[in-house]
Amino acid sequence: MNLKIRLAVMNFLEFAVWGAYLTCMGLYLGRIGMASEIGYFFAVQGIVSIFMPAVMGIVADKWIPAQRLLGYCHLLAGLFMFTAAYYGYQAGSNVQFSVLFMLYSLSVAFFMPTIALVNSVAYNTLTKAGMDTVKDFPPIRVFGTIGFICSMWLVDLAGFKDNELQFVTSGVLSILLFLYTFTLPPCPLAPKGQAKSLVDALGLRAFTLFKQKEMAIFFIFSSLLGVSLQITNGFATPYIESFKAIPEYASTFGVQHANILYSLSQVSETCCILLIPFFMKRYGIKQVMLIAMFAWVLRFGFLGMGNPGTPGVILFILSMLIYGVAFDFFNISGSLFVDKTTDPVIRSSAQGLFMLMTNGLGASIGSIAAQAVVNANTSADGVVAWTSVWTTFSVYALIVGVVFAVIFRPKKV
Repeated sequence: MNLKIRLAVMNFLEFAVWGAYLTCMGLYLGRIGMASEIGYFFAVQGIVSIFMPAVMGIVADKWIPAQRLLGYCHLLAGLFMFTAAYYGYQAGSNVQFSVLFMLYSLSVAFFMPTIALVNSVAYNTLTKAGMDTVKDFPPIRVFGTIGFICSMWLVDLAGFKDNELQFVTSGVLSILLFLYTFTLPPCPLAPKGQAKSLVDALGLRAFTLFKQKEMAIFFIFSSLLGVSLQITNGFATPYIESFKAIPEYASTFGVQHANILYSLSQVSETCCILLIPFFMKRYGIKQVMLIAMFAWVLRFGFLGMGNPGTPGVILFILSMLIYGVAFDFFNISGSLFVDKTTDPVIRSSAQGLFMLMTNGLGASIGSIAAQAVVNANTSADGVVAWTSVWTTFSVYALIVGVVFAVIFRPKKV
């Protein structure tokens, strides 16, 4: 099989594992009486992302080839996901938060490092084959988003989006990827003396960048904007399905297939990657990041103003389409800014710090804070004032964007 196709299949399966539950888990948790704990299930992803990818990266550098470790991590993630699904099935409506959360957290702890390991396997393989990673990797990575979308659709159309079978789907895909890794080309271990230390892997050496005002401001705002990353993944589909309590919306496509409607976000993400070179060249890094920040304002605002009916569903669709700008423009332009403004000696550590501040610290705080906002706007009978919730998120993103525009003054890069 063609090398690029083999790596595309790897990426497809990798993100299909995540897509099986990430955007619809909130529906299941709400059904079993854990609506007030949704944020914790998303926060733990950020918490384990602070240290587990670094630890597994060191293991892949020193002891276990990356493609083998990728498989072992998926084996464990899949088994723990199966166990979580089995417990949910057996317990029915009597699921205990502590047990389900523990099993889910163990699965996530082994899954999150695989996102970095997949990239390592692809980079190693392409480099060994004499290919250009900058040119050849993006088309391969696109299949990861396609896998995410396909998995979302499968879970929705199969009727798994509000039950434990979404975890079974994820577990099956993890085991498939575990088996598939035995077909991948071997990745070399780092030569003696070249393996990364824990300090480098965690990006701790890059904390010296906080001595520079410009970089300190950038990383602080990276964390503040990272707060927004998991909010809609946790609460958008429960919000859309909440309209089923209103007769005029109960039979609409959005309510019946919230996961499919939400998948437009991932379609947009795939397309917006192609816009970044033009916007970066035309407007520069600060302006592109500002576009991303204000896109989050619209992402939340359109959700709050829309509904699944006609014409309200247009606002829902616009919210999904703007996601690609909100997510891609911030993550990719931010990574590029780090790459172009840091010393090559600490460049890898700086990228690690950027990920720690956004997907680790920021996303964790955001998930917990979002849950607090939802709980504060939930009445005694369980009805959520969703308009107030989305308005709160939108105003937060607006404030972050305005303050960033005023105080962040990067040098031209």
